[in-house]
Order: sequence, then structure tokens, then C-alpha cells
Amino acid sequence: MTKILNIQTNTATLVIYDLVSLKHRINDDADWWSLSEDEVEEINKGNVLFLNLGDDGVYKILIKHDVDEYTGSLFLKAPSGKVFVGAGEDVTGGDLEPDDSDVISGEFITLDPGSYEVKYKKQGSDVIISFTKATFTENSLEEGVYL
Repeated sequence: MTKILNIQTNTATLVIYDLVSLKHRINDDADWWSLSEDEVEEINKGNVLFLNLGDDGVYKILIKHDVDEYTGSLFLKAPSGKVFVGAGEDVTGGDLEPDDSDVISGEFITLDPGSYEVKYKKQGSDVIISFTKATFTENSLEEGVYL
């Protein structure tokens, strides 16, 4: 799969997740994930990936078959196979979740349902990611991911 997305974030964060994995967060505050322990808990469960980009702004997200010389990788559950890749502020919460409206900065991609290893790296204002089928579903971070 090769795809290019453009996102604009005001939270300096890229989020990647299957909406089914965060249904339990729909009624939480919109910024529930700004609490480090909540962010890390959901990443470690494989429910969501938050990649802290360092700065607000516009980013080009390149989804490739594989990422050479990647910065890191994490595991992600994709129970429905419909995965949102977009701005952190558009994550499920505050009784809202991403949809196809123009106010959402990001897009849905379709994967086979299952678990994935997501490799990532940042090059300037480009973020390169890949999804590879995996058997693991959990991560063991002690703090968030900063690119």
C-alpha cells in the first residue's frame, strides 16, 4: 500500500487507530489523551498510536509498504480494519469521533482486520509509516513517543 495524506495538527500529534478500539473513550473529555498515563495505557494496550511530532503544523503522511531505517515501531489492533490516520485532536472523545467531514484532519485507510506492527520515522515535515501484519497486540512504553 502506498498512500499520501496531508494533515494539519494543532496538538503536534499524529494519531493512528481503529475506532472500534477506542469506543470506550467516546464519553471521556476530548483531551483525555493529554494525560500521559492515559495516553501510554492505550498505546500499551495496542488501542491507539500517538506520535508526538514536536510542532503544530501541516504534515505529509506517507504510508508505504515498508519503512527503511525507521525510528521505532509499535503494535496496533485493527479489529474492524478501518483505521484513522490524522491529527491528534481528532481522536475519539468528548462525545465525538472522526468521520468524513471537512473539519476532520485525516483519512481512513482500510486494512485486513487483525494486529499490525506500525513502523515510523519523521523526515522534516514528512512522516513515513508502514503497516505489517503481526501477532503481537501490546506495547510496553513508559512514556509517549516523540519524533
